[in-house]
Amino acid sequence: MDEPPVDRVGAQLHFTEGTVAYAGHFLHERRHPVHTHSFIEVVMVTGGEGVHVSLAGRRPLAVGDVILLRPGVWHGYEDCRRLDVYNCCFSSELLRHELAWAREDPLLNHLLWTGPYSLQRRGMLTARLGPAAVAECAEPLDALDRLRFRPPGPYRSEIIGRLIQFLARLARLVDGDAGGASAGHCHPMVVRAMRLLEAEPTHPWTLAELAERLHLSRGYLVRRFKAETGLPPMAYLSRFRVERAAALLLHSDQSITQIAEAVGWPDANNFARRFRAHYGMSASAYRAKFSRTAVRLNSWVAEEAG
Repeated sequence: MDEPPVDRVGAQLHFTEGTVAYAGHFLHERRHPVHTHSFIEVVMVTGGEGVHVSLAGRRPLAVGDVILLRPGVWHGYEDCRRLDVYNCCFSSELLRHELAWAREDPLLNHLLWTGPYSLQRRGMLTARLGPAAVAECAEPLDALDRLRFRPPGPYRSEIIGRLIQFLARLARLVDGDAGGASAGHCHPMVVRAMRLLEAEPTHPWTLAELAERLHLSRGYLVRRFKAETGLPPMAYLSRFRVERAAALLLHSDQSITQIAEAVGWPDANNFARRFRAHYGMSASAYRAKFSRTAVRLNSWVAEEAG
């Protein structure tokens, strides 16, 4: 395979069919326009400086800054002076299938789910790493970068292995930077509750029904779930639903009313409030702003399903 499984069109990246995960360097001068995507992205700054622009505002960037963005989150860069970033991207399908076990690891669960899902972060998790930590994370990223020149089929396991190595290191380092924020273990009932909600997002869930399915009292479920995720169960479900809605807005022709119903909110007004609260704009404005520049990562799961 002579070319990597990534094409550039202007400032946007388009992932070719069969891509499992991707890592690569990008050098930004001046600005990179605000955009969004339907996959998980991790950005690690390895050189230069700039300003990260997102719903959280404008944040100056320097070497060692790391940003993890859940699907649907919009962001961009301004005032860049040779801003060198290492991008690592992988699909939500990969997270739900090959990496599903990661939810039971406290550090990975915090990095990929509960950290960016917390109320104040709105789908992003940020940290600053020291030089040794940057070098430690760069090692598996370099290996993953080299694998982009290989056909994804026979190298799929190796690609996923390098991705896991990077995420495991980053999760440990980010947790250490936060003073052990995710210390402890993931309670099996909390993990099961998260999986139940994500498996049936269109179901009209109530706290009473979820507690009954788990054979727990409502009070205990809420306390335990919030202690480990930072959110009550129904707020966690709301985060998951708006991510699905964002993907449908970008990559489908369904009306906003149809999308609201498809993610579990038949009340269009309720959907509108929830979407705006998470992404800072209406669903129609989000579609108009990003549908032409959104980037989609085609995973091996989608490829095999076809």
